[in-house]
Amino acid sequence: MSGTELNGNLGKTLWKALILDGDFYEKAPNTPKNQGIALTIVILAAISHALGTALILLINRASLGILAIALLIDGLSVVGGYYFWTFSIWKIGQWLKRHSLTYKDLLIPIGFAYAPQVLNFLTLIPMLGQPIQRVLAVWSLLAVIVAVRQGLDISTRWAAIICLLGWPVVQVATGFAQVFERFLSQ
Repeated sequence: MSGTELNGNLGKTLWKALILDGDFYEKAPNTPKNQGIALTIVILAAISHALGTALILLINRASLGILAIALLIDGLSVVGGYYFWTFSIWKIGQWLKRHSLTYKDLLIPIGFAYAPQVLNFLTLIPMLGQPIQRVLAVWSLLAVIVAVRQGLDISTRWAAIICLLGWPVVQVATGFAQVFERFLSQ
């Protein structure tokens, strides 16, 4: 099955991304269809994250207005984190390798690497929400490292360094969004 055929199926794309298949990330062609699939994965990750927030806010009896604002903030934090993290990786990669890979070229593999975040709804499991969220964050980090290693054609060590420079900022921003949502619901 070619890379184009594989990426035409959302389920297979999610699976290949979840198992950190390096060949998959390297062979994913930059096509409008794959751009759409990558963005779909990021949006599904944002929706999954927002579902957990929605249930928690509903349990805490937040008003519909607060719920809508919190869900908007939650979704924007995931999507904004995707674009910021991709941008930081691209800029550092440019500085490091000085090659012609564009920001747009990185959006597809990094979008695919957000596949573990599609499982964020599992954070609703009582007593396991925070640990699951941490595991999914690290899993996404590992997927992005594989995507960057393949996309920039660099060693795993350099890919990890590049990815780790932007990852804490994304995690802190997401954490602030969650704290703000809790503040709104009180």
